[in-house]
Amino acid sequence: MDSALVLAISVLVAATATPLVIRIARRLDIVDKPGLLKTHDTPIAYLGGVAVFCGLIVGPLVAGRPLVLMPMVLALALGIWDDRRPIEPRLRLLIELAIGAVAFACAPGAALVRIATAVLVVVLLNAVNLLDGQDGLASGFGIVAAVGFATLGGDATPIGLAIAGALGGFLIYNRFPARIYLGDGGAYLLGASLAMLPVLTHPEANAVSLWIAVPLLVALPLADTAIAILRRLRLHERLFIGDRSHIYDQLIDQGHTVPISTLLCVAAQVPLSAAGVFGAQLSPLSALAVTVVGVGSVFTAALLCGFLSTKGTS
Repeated sequence: MDSALVLAISVLVAATATPLVIRIARRLDIVDKPGLLKTHDTPIAYLGGVAVFCGLIVGPLVAGRPLVLMPMVLALALGIWDDRRPIEPRLRLLIELAIGAVAFACAPGAALVRIATAVLVVVLLNAVNLLDGQDGLASGFGIVAAVGFATLGGDATPIGLAIAGALGGFLIYNRFPARIYLGDGGAYLLGASLAMLPVLTHPEANAVSLWIAVPLLVALPLADTAIAILRRLRLHERLFIGDRSHIYDQLIDQGHTVPISTLLCVAAQVPLSAAGVFGAQLSPLSALAVTVVGVGSVFTAALLCGFLSTKGTS
């Protein structure tokens, strides 16, 4: 099937499914209620991950990789469970590790890249979930990241385009002011989906260079998580308690609107993804140089913008 057709189908399915999911979420009272750390004033439907999943299914089926849907389904199920009834952190981590093990079993290739895939699944499950705190942010990031992986060829192309298309259809309703959120289910689904893409890229690609460049292709949630952790450590706060130390929160505190905050974050991912795609096609040493420069640039920007400052933390 043509790549453009895969993209179009995924957009159409997700855009059609999302309004139905909104009604179901409201009827079942699976909604995000306003709170101290929330930016909305009225309950917003969860279960956005269900609509996204409906849209992205076409990618693995067209690629002949139905097994990669397994960790995605499990991640979505875990998140929906967490949305309905918060799971104790240690139990959630154990389940995430089990999902990583399933990803290892379902991923193609040598044992080392399958181990890397499993680790990336667990990391992105949490990092994308932390990023999903603002209208359209995780969805916008996911589109950029998925397209980046899709450009590297192989089975990552139809699957990456399907992920991007599904997020695009969902974003119609998730953009500010959002009518629906990804919820934990959608955030976990997106994390697991993106984590499965590196191992599915073109078989002739330099695997070492690709994995060196992966942090750039998913830089936004990794950087946001790292910055939040560093700030909490400096303030001697518990790592697993929510606060407003995320990049997007700080942009709001600096006077930006929610749409501008989201746009700035997603726009920052674009050159990082481009650098990742570029680095993945170089020698391992050159790829390492590109990644080091990219990571260094991110943290230099974070320092200059005051994201690591402990002043005014709420």
